[in-house]
Amino acid sequence: MPRPALHLAVEIDGDGAHPAAWRRAAHAPGELLSPRRLARTAAAAENAGFTLVTLEDSILPPGPADGTGPVGRIGAVERAAFAAASTGVLGVAPVLATTYAEPFHVSSQLASLDHVSAGRAGWVVGTEEDPAAARAWGRPVVGGADAIAREARDGLRVVRDLWDSWEDDAVIRSVATSRYLDRSRLHYVDFEGETYSVKGPSIVPRPPQGRPVVLAPAGLVPAELTDVALVGGATPAEVGAAGVAAGAPLAFAEVEVALDTPRETARERIADLERYAPWEGRPDRLRYAGPASGLVELLAELGGHVDGVRLRPLVLDEDLSVLSRLVLPELFVRRLAARPLPGTTLRTSLGLPRPLSRFTTAGAAAAPAPEETSQ
Repeated sequence: MPRPALHLAVEIDGDGAHPAAWRRAAHAPGELLSPRRLARTAAAAENAGFTLVTLEDSILPPGPADGTGPVGRIGAVERAAFAAASTGVLGVAPVLATTYAEPFHVSSQLASLDHVSAGRAGWVVGTEEDPAAARAWGRPVVGGADAIAREARDGLRVVRDLWDSWEDDAVIRSVATSRYLDRSRLHYVDFEGETYSVKGPSIVPRPPQGRPVVLAPAGLVPAELTDVALVGGATPAEVGAAGVAAGAPLAFAEVEVALDTPRETARERIADLERYAPWEGRPDRLRYAGPASGLVELLAELGGHVDGVRLRPLVLDEDLSVLSRLVLPELFVRRLAARPLPGTTLRTSLGLPRPLSRFTTAGAAAAPAPEETSQ
């Protein structure tokens, strides 16, 4: 059976994937953090037909350590909320790290984002490996891959449980009885982990989607806790194998993109930026540089292996325009990609079911058995 059409995501943090992308941006440097620029970028992604945008984040400055690039950013959740209010069908998925942030706060932020966006919120599960992040948070360093993965696993489990801690019909708003909610339909999480405990319930009603869509790098957290695994590889076949191994309901390939423009080839554009900083490759991401037609063929090939892609453009202001004019229209004409529909949630756009709260009788019966947590 052929796979359904690809779901398309694009990363819109900063000015692009290259560390010196800001040098080729179509706006003044001071406009990078302006709401007008964010709204314009989100609208361009939505009009092009992307299913969702992601927004990178960290408590640490985004630019190079030598200060030759942008040295600040607005929080990803705040930007996602503004982008959601500026769009109508586009999914918005900020990166939030679990390494030092409190899961209770993460849960509340993302539940609020799902309410603000009318069910279009996602979450890219992030981590913080730099000890400087611990100093910024005022927390002890979480060192080593195992400890970072444990924090991600525990944090994600707690966040999901907090989303579930209000049953869907907990809010009754009865004027006759002066009751806003039915307290019997609120539940304690009662999580005890190695580094923290959470009692619950949440302070935010259950999100419109039940749980916002969770995207995570393959292998970081258990597959049954995620909706979309972000996978990579050197070839489409390797990407597909990584997607199968990830075991999540959906797999999205990570693809870095530099496209030919009317004035310059992709390689000329890369060479121009390489004068300032290298575009360092990562083994968990494919990279394409060349004409739009070649990217269409690559995405067509990936469509036989994965459920979606997350594109990381070299320079947003340049590549997003080419994607909008020459790449996505061809994908839609050939029915290789899926457009989000008005009035749908992000889960619906991705073909994911709305989960039951695990605290309901039916939800408890459908939920997988929780893993043991070291004490």
